[in-house]
Amino acid sequence: MAEVKGQQDLVDLIDWSSVEVLNESSAKPWANAVKKGYRDDPGLYLESDCDEQLLLYVPFTQQVKLHSLVLQGPERAFAPSSAKVFVNRTSVGFDEAEAEAGTQALELESDDVLEGKPVALKYVKFQKVQSVTVFIGSNFEDEDVTRLSKIVLFGTPQFTTNMNEWDKACKT
Repeated sequence: MAEVKGQQDLVDLIDWSSVEVLNESSAKPWANAVKKGYRDDPGLYLESDCDEQLLLYVPFTQQVKLHSLVLQGPERAFAPSSAKVFVNRTSVGFDEAEAEAGTQALELESDDVLEGKPVALKYVKFQKVQSVTVFIGSNFEDEDVTRLSKIVLFGTPQFTTNMNEWDKACKT
């Protein structure tokens, strides 16, 4: 996976207890593609359940500036071919995700998805991000399921105070 100069992997700033993924297979859950250690294992991946669509809601523990993302698929047929990214939307359903434009729509190139190349986002639209929702609408060969082996969000933290941590520090 390529690194992005001047940006960091925001995995340590994800609020893990609040991550939600709609239409994920219980046998192939989101942690396989998002969490460190899991996402580097080629045998693990996130897979959709009923059809090719996936809807991932990822909140952060503090505001971030989101620069780019990696959506990597283990094989071309099942890899995502299109995605929409929504910023600071706490509840987006499949109907809304399909109908609305989102903060940015992405048409993915198969080589980029297979190699795990970062896709740049319109940086001015991704300032002060508290959460991101990624809608995967289709895969390259119209398969019944979509598979993601790696999801990486690159950006920089805003360095705001996490009040949960502040409370803990004051009590000690």
